Amino acid sequence: MLRTGSLLIFLLSFFLGFSALGQTKPALRLKQKPVTDSLRKKAPEAEIVLQFPNLNRAPYYHHKAKYATILKLEKKKAWAKVLPLLEEYVGNFGIDNFYKDTKLLWRLGQLYERLGQREKAVAYYRLVLKHHRTDIRQVQQYYDSLEEKKKDLYVPLQYYYELVEYRKSVATFKPPRGVYTNMGDAINSKAEDYGPAVRSDEELFIYTSRRKGVKATGTDEDLYFSRFENGFWHEGESFGKPINSIYNEGSACLSRDGKTLFFARCESPDGLGNCDLYTATRLADGSWGQLKNLGVNVNSKAWDSQPTLSPQEDTLYFASDRLGGFGMSDIYFTHKQKNGQWAPAQNLGPIINTRESEVSPYFHPLYQVLYFSSRGQLLNFGDFDIYKAYRIKGNWQEPRNIGPLVNGKGSEYYFTINANSTNLYYARSEPTDLKNLDLFSFPLPMEAHPLAVTKLTGVLMDSTTNKPLNGIISIIDLDNGIEVASKYLREDGSFDFDLIDNSRYMMLIQSSDFFSIEKEINLKEDTVMKIMTSLIDYSIPLIFKNLEFDEGKAEIKDDMKPTLDRIVLFLVDHPQVRLSIEGHTDSSGDPDANLELSQWRAVSIQKYLENKGNLANGRIDAVGKGSSEPIKPELTIEDRAVNRRVEFKLIKPKEGAGNGDW
Repeated sequence: MLRTGSLLIFLLSFFLGFSALGQTKPALRLKQKPVTDSLRKKAPEAEIVLQFPNLNRAPYYHHKAKYATILKLEKKKAWAKVLPLLEEYVGNFGIDNFYKDTKLLWRLGQLYERLGQREKAVAYYRLVLKHHRTDIRQVQQYYDSLEEKKKDLYVPLQYYYELVEYRKSVATFKPPRGVYTNMGDAINSKAEDYGPAVRSDEELFIYTSRRKGVKATGTDEDLYFSRFENGFWHEGESFGKPINSIYNEGSACLSRDGKTLFFARCESPDGLGNCDLYTATRLADGSWGQLKNLGVNVNSKAWDSQPTLSPQEDTLYFASDRLGGFGMSDIYFTHKQKNGQWAPAQNLGPIINTRESEVSPYFHPLYQVLYFSSRGQLLNFGDFDIYKAYRIKGNWQEPRNIGPLVNGKGSEYYFTINANSTNLYYARSEPTDLKNLDLFSFPLPMEAHPLAVTKLTGVLMDSTTNKPLNGIISIIDLDNGIEVASKYLREDGSFDFDLIDNSRYMMLIQSSDFFSIEKEINLKEDTVMKIMTSLIDYSIPLIFKNLEFDEGKAEIKDDMKPTLDRIVLFLVDHPQVRLSIEGHTDSSGDPDANLELSQWRAVSIQKYLENKGNLANGRIDAVGKGSSEPIKPELTIEDRAVNRRVEFKLIKPKEGAGNGDW
């Protein structure tokens, strides 16, 4: 059933630690708070609609006279007259046109751009990039120029882990939960394990395994299941006969009532092709029987596998490498007719399918969201990645990569979510062994959530020069505990995230050029922000007004700690930067006593910073200056208050020593 043809991440500025990867026996299921607010959006705003009604009717469209007219008008540069004719012509495309006449998609995109219809131009450039079979560097340049501001620049996963280690002693928020969490050897074996399906109540987990090893007829695949009890998934059990046989079975999905199992069987004598889709019925005694091939309307002479049902269970989606598709394997669908039979299968179209391979579709049990694995979409982190695509008013929207918390440098397949959208289950391989899949499960990240459709966009600017600033931006979900992959700010200082409305978030922005920005957001609807901050001038001492000691004392007060914690965080994030602390008093009282007091105050702050951030000895110098360096003459009480201060001098490393920047 298997077909095969940092990484960016969640950098939370104050996290304590990281849940270690590893295996458990029995397999532990991770939980998070479900998003249940009925007022939340269930789909994003509709995008440009690209419809090709001829796709499943005729493989190729060509009209000699109409094409000649288009060429004639193009030579005359009569663009306004060309547009409706070229739109109609391309709108009649069959599947073969997408690789034979890709140039017409390109010309239509250029025409839209020429006439100021940017979004349509981008949509057709995407189609060219997905379906081309020739050199498309020019198209890529056009597309990149139009989409530059929308590119996501994720923070590498490895760098995130390093920062988490730095921050173990300076946490304000809860530590991040583990990602890439292996389901353990109660589920996984030394062989390949993949193809998960979970009941909406998460009490039954179905998957495919090759753990039987090699037989005379080849590697055997069977269906297994595990039950969830007392907080754990129990040891996987074989479905046994008649589901499993001497042939290969796998890639199953179960109807809501648990009475019908859809699965694939390969190399069976009653099959139409390499692998076919079958159903089995749960009998009154709890056993399985009445196995039935879904027939010629669904199956082909090629490979057909990996079924998934729509929420209403009236549509069946699956993967197939039959002839006449867009690429090596495509996603197809069939709907149930009034007589209860499945209609002839149709290709899902050029928005979802590409010239490469699309496999393992999964339809969310509540929302109109399709998840699938692809190696032909425009944003890809490794080999196969998992994407989600929304279906709005009957039209598929552009697929979205569900991000680096799921997709890595290897291959990811068979993505499954529980009904509450709290946990994900999927199969992935390591880059060094792409074929050996294991099953993984962890709380659903934001990028993969079906309700993450509310836009948070903004820009960070220097308050003095009004120029864009660079850094890393992280979003922490304060309500739902859903992880959000961190990103670099773009060159123009902009950023955007897809989040869940009616939720509270903490925004953290970090850089070596300014102190970390922390802002709580109560997100109700699409929100645009402009954030201003000041750059750190390393040549000027930093003085914080709220760092005031009690008279004659050197103890750190509670109201001083938030400011000192910001300094700790900066030093933790920039391990090559050193700090000099200077304590100053006013001129009242005994000068020697003032000098001693200022020294103790500087040392007190030094010790707090070192202990809080677990900083190495020698990074911070503490010096008491007493009243020897006043800022201004002490003519008033206010003047004395100005002179009573603590100065912080950040010291950049020498050239070539590294500066702790990103």
